[in-house]
Amino acid sequence: MPILVSATSPTSAEAKDVSIRYYEDIVSRYHGRPASRQETLDAQAGYPSDDLVAPLGILLLARQGAIVLGCAGMRVRPGDIGEVTRVFVEPAARGKGVGRRLMKELERKSRELGLHALRLDTRTDLVEARSLYASLGYIEGEAHNTDPYANHWFRKELG
Repeated sequence: MPILVSATSPTSAEAKDVSIRYYEDIVSRYHGRPASRQETLDAQAGYPSDDLVAPLGILLLARQGAIVLGCAGMRVRPGDIGEVTRVFVEPAARGKGVGRRLMKELERKSRELGLHALRLDTRTDLVEARSLYASLGYIEGEAHNTDPYANHWFRKELG
């Protein structure tokens, strides 16, 4: 079955389900142990997603049939810049180009919105993410936010 990438509402059941799995993954990696349900919910509450909908942003899901393989979001920021967030691929789907497809579609949609650059942040322990961003032409640079969990910041001009 082909992998399809499309926009969805952050309040859809699929988006909520993949969001929980995203936070379970990043909180577990941060602590070096499985995250508790409360830790996952606390992390999710600290990063609302209600602005991941047009015209403020977008949330993409990658699906193979009825199975959600991953997600990627973007918030529109001042200066025609998009801030990438919630890039996640289910562990069983990693290494199959899902993250790359999500990011390419996010870039395409961002250009359609008239954005001239995308930026994002990530952490040292998210090795796969950093590798993906670099392979897509994102350049690591100075911090653009004060997120306490971020220690790598990337930017890409969309041209």
